[in-house]
Amino acid sequence: MIVFDLQCAQAGHRFEGWFASSDDYEQQRTRGLLQCPVCGDGDVGKAVMAPAVGAKSNQRVSVVRAAPEPVEGAGQAVVPMSAGNDNPRLQELMQALAHAQADALKKSEWVGRGFADRARAMHYGEEEAKPIHGPVAADEARSLIEEGVEVAPLLFPVVPPEAQN
Repeated sequence: MIVFDLQCAQAGHRFEGWFASSDDYEQQRTRGLLQCPVCGDGDVGKAVMAPAVGAKSNQRVSVVRAAPEPVEGAGQAVVPMSAGNDNPRLQELMQALAHAQADALKKSEWVGRGFADRARAMHYGEEEAKPIHGPVAADEARSLIEEGVEVAPLLFPVVPPEAQN
């Protein structure tokens, strides 16, 4: 996976995009699949990025920051985050997205690593269709999409039920 800082041409909104490769980014851009999450502008390109150069281990400085307030959600605390952006509107939108995902997951079954097999079984009528979620490798997700299986990535990480306190 590769992360690019992206920027819309219309209003200059900056946001991150995760891609399987540089070619994957280019294909999505060419096909018009990239869109600004704030204003919906489809004219999106790479923004200038500073390289991530880590400090030597003997020169690191520890910084302790207060954790964001948890948001009441699907039986677990959902903590919306935004890195390097103090835009209150963006923070509000991210929190709304986190709430929407938590609400959707209330009606969904965690199936763990069996997600791809279960999604295919439902797609081909071998199993009753119902909302499910679980982890899947990027190449397996692409295979599901190519087969026509309706899947979508979750925007925020999900803690597996067995890992919750």
